[in-house]
Amino acid sequence: MKRVFFPALLSILITPAFASPIQRPSIIQGSVPGMNPAKQVAADEFVIGPEDVLAISVWREPELSVKDIVVRPDGKISLPLVNDIQASGLTPRQLQQRIGERLKEFVEAPNVTVVVTKIGSQSVSIVGKVSKPGVYPLGAPMTVLELLARSGGFQDEAKTRRIRIVRTDGGQTTQFSFNYREVSEGKNLQQNITLKNGDVVIVP
Repeated sequence: MKRVFFPALLSILITPAFASPIQRPSIIQGSVPGMNPAKQVAADEFVIGPEDVLAISVWREPELSVKDIVVRPDGKISLPLVNDIQASGLTPRQLQQRIGERLKEFVEAPNVTVVVTKIGSQSVSIVGKVSKPGVYPLGAPMTVLELLARSGGFQDEAKTRRIRIVRTDGGQTTQFSFNYREVSEGKNLQQNITLKNGDVVIVP
């Protein structure tokens, strides 16, 4: 089956960071000196959830540091001295602060860093006539156009004017329309909505 790639508009969006969409681990940190401002925004916005993988380090306390700890279905993680602590529903920065507060009983002025090394709790899907259909991690705000760029290009028979976004929220399902031709021409840009966790983009 022949495949065609997006025109210049989408090729501009494909940066090295997007080159390996789902296999590359997504890293979201809390407050770290010298951190890239764009990543700092993501760190402030990203909310940890079940199945996310964390690395937690305590400066000068290697025995209290852990790698590749998975957030359990109940939203908690277990750490040395701290035992169970709620992680789901918090940003990395908030979790850092909470762990630091719990450790003050045992460590003087603990310096904690939380890194999300793999995102398992938040994702969007794209199905249909694209080169790379599948599930993509949602670690930072992403629009429909950005997801289409990550998916690698339309197949020949794709109906790019009839793309749909299906969203289920609180048991209610809503559909949004997306006309790639219009958006690529700078028309009706409000169609290029920001995706939410669980959204499915369908390219017929």
